[in-house]
Amino acid sequence: MFSKRDRNEVRKIRHERVRKKISGTAARPRLCVYRSLNHIYAQIIDDSVGNTLVAASTVEKEIAAQIGELDKKGASKLVGKVIAERAKAKGIENVVFDRGGYIYTGRVAELAAGAREGGLDF
Repeated sequence: MFSKRDRNEVRKIRHERVRKKISGTAARPRLCVYRSLNHIYAQIIDDSVGNTLVAASTVEKEIAAQIGELDKKGASKLVGKVIAERAKAKGIENVVFDRGGYIYTGRVAELAAGAREGGLDF
């Protein structure tokens, strides 16, 4: 009998396939997104060294205080703006967007829109 793979397993396979082609450099680091059921996380990573340069998520106290009555999409957009501000403070303007195997819609698209509004170029 054929057993269907769960969505997260398929997402991980898709993410591994995309990661073979996408990597962040010092000149253009990778903006990586992880989405859980209740929270969203974003990191800017230099893959040549293996360091996380900037990070933001809805779990952080200062962002959680700003979220208030926002829905998940609004919170994602706020995280995108915050990570763009932090990246600009470190001198990062160009990034490669790694959607983590997720479909580019909903919260992932809102995070990208917020990052673009904040001044990141990708």
